[in-house]
Amino acid sequence: MKKIAVWIGFLLLLGLFAGCAQQEEGTIDKGDQDADGKVEAAAGGEIEAIEPHQGLNQDPVPLKVDRVGENEVNVEMTAQITDIEIEKGYFYKAWTFNGQAPGPVVVVEEGDMINFTLKNMDPAIPHSMDFHAVHTAPSKNFADVEPDETGTFRFPATKPGVFMYHCGTKPILSHIANGMHGTIIVKPKDGYPNDDVIDREFIMLQNEWYKYNDLDDFSNGEPSQVAFSVKSFDEDGRNTNGDTFTLKDEPLIAKVGDRIRMYINNVGPNETSSFHVVGTIFDDVYMDGNPYNHFKGLQTVMLPASGGAVVEFTVTEAGSYPIVTHQFNHAQKGAVAILKVTETGEDDGNAVMSH
Repeated sequence: MKKIAVWIGFLLLLGLFAGCAQQEEGTIDKGDQDADGKVEAAAGGEIEAIEPHQGLNQDPVPLKVDRVGENEVNVEMTAQITDIEIEKGYFYKAWTFNGQAPGPVVVVEEGDMINFTLKNMDPAIPHSMDFHAVHTAPSKNFADVEPDETGTFRFPATKPGVFMYHCGTKPILSHIANGMHGTIIVKPKDGYPNDDVIDREFIMLQNEWYKYNDLDDFSNGEPSQVAFSVKSFDEDGRNTNGDTFTLKDEPLIAKVGDRIRMYINNVGPNETSSFHVVGTIFDDVYMDGNPYNHFKGLQTVMLPASGGAVVEFTVTEAGSYPIVTHQFNHAQKGAVAILKVTETGEDDGNAVMSH
């Protein structure tokens, strides 16, 4: 009898985590079944998390980056479950790095050896880290970290650029689409050609949201929201989550005549971004953020899922400059931010235009 009870318990546990991401009837959607046996959405569109995450909203744990040598840096990140407001009044119980989705930007320098630590605060699901910026054996250094455990890994960042990072645990799509994505910037050791004339820098990320924890929708559906967020080199700077409203309500600010540099990254997980700033032309573009990949005079930069770039442009007149993906079905779903340009470089309180 004891063996039978153990096997029953094991099978129930497998049912809970099958696919890590597929909806389960009676837990994620609590509606009635229709004539075809499909579960209808709960009243008001309310979504319930998988059982181990119900009621869990872990306070964001700060990213830790400490330089311990001329070419060596310690990076510590935390996998956790945190509610993210992606539309006004609509919260997504995201699987996150450090309570942000997209996660915090990690900044290292070309040639650094990264000593990486991942703490997994998720009580139920293993997580991992896949840095696109490094050379390493994934089977060794992108390995899973089990719930409530810590893993340590070591790898070099030898190429400069703007790279995606994401959880690499199977099914990878579920982990990325639920919020476990972000950007690592490897600064070029000799800098960029225009470093001495840049007035302002911003880090911009684009990401998509789908039905909560629904692997079928992640795989076959269309995103319900597409969003921009801004991250900062300074931990005390502005860091927003991937929502559809913040960068419209509280625009980025610049001064007439500023030469602006944006580090941009499309963390997907599925869609292409056609990054465009209305009212200007990109003077210089470095694809994937590598100074070697230099283009001039581009109107739009196409970024595949995970693709990055550095773009530079000058704002010549006061006013509102919408930042969009020129795939306007995605702009319609939220992927619009506003750059507000004033004579003083301070917010004048005037209303802004949008797209």
